[in-house]
Amino acid sequence: MGKIKKTRGEWAFDIANLLIMLGLVVATLFPFLHIAAISFNEARDSVAGGIGIFPRKFSLDSYITVFRYNAIFGAFLVSAARTLAGTALALAFTSMAAYTMTKKQLVGYKYVYHFFVVSMFISGGIIPTFFLYQWLHIYNTFWVYVLPGVFSVYNMILMRTFILQLPGELEESALLDGASEVVIFLRIILPLSGPILATIGLFIAVGQWNSWQDTLFFTNDPRLETLQYVLMKVMRQAEAATITKQARVSMARLRTISITPESVKMAITIVSTVPILCVYPFIQKYFVKGMMIGAVKG
Repeated sequence: MGKIKKTRGEWAFDIANLLIMLGLVVATLFPFLHIAAISFNEARDSVAGGIGIFPRKFSLDSYITVFRYNAIFGAFLVSAARTLAGTALALAFTSMAAYTMTKKQLVGYKYVYHFFVVSMFISGGIIPTFFLYQWLHIYNTFWVYVLPGVFSVYNMILMRTFILQLPGELEESALLDGASEVVIFLRIILPLSGPILATIGLFIAVGQWNSWQDTLFFTNDPRLETLQYVLMKVMRQAEAATITKQARVSMARLRTISITPESVKMAITIVSTVPILCVYPFIQKYFVKGMMIGAVKG
């Protein structure tokens, strides 16, 4: 068969679509590249402005200032641990709850489902949450990062919607073969739910990685400080032009190092963003598919 020639209208549409996509790519990448350029540029030179996507005078002084903070490496391990543990446990509990909520024949199904939905709009607030964590004995422990986020109603509804669009014949045939609900869930539902699991997993991982307020409110042990919390402290110290014991620099050294609060902010932005960005390319195809399927059927 010969190739079908495109009409002028189709060519015009393709060109316009390409230009729009290129514009979106530029609009998306430019701010990040601009921040990276400033973070790698000599700070006193950056104050003059005019930095695009490439540093004008290359310098690592801003990153040296950030990484000089001794607590940052321990905080990185805490953030990595909470991200891995929190994401794994949340996916496990969310997937089990989502599969359960597809069984509309369960006694009290409507009441439980409505209870879940209502909980999305009502919060106890910081003070009741603080007392609850103390009562559960997770205050000032590593588990205060993990257990509160184990279950999310929004994520459960997303996965429930995905499971409902799977062919029902698969479960019926498995039941006829004598498979239990646990076997169906583990051997049929979970293997087919890769896209939505990747989507929800990315949501949870980003939330865990970026969280710092729970460190502020629910811990007082320096060993439990997360990366985002430590970087926030570094940034505030840079803004206040203070030097702590963890980031002590002699006055003679300060005359040779060129840093500004703005350059430190940019370096902190890159340090906190790059690790989670490295994960996205590996799950991109599942993420897009999961979002499309999970949003179609209600």
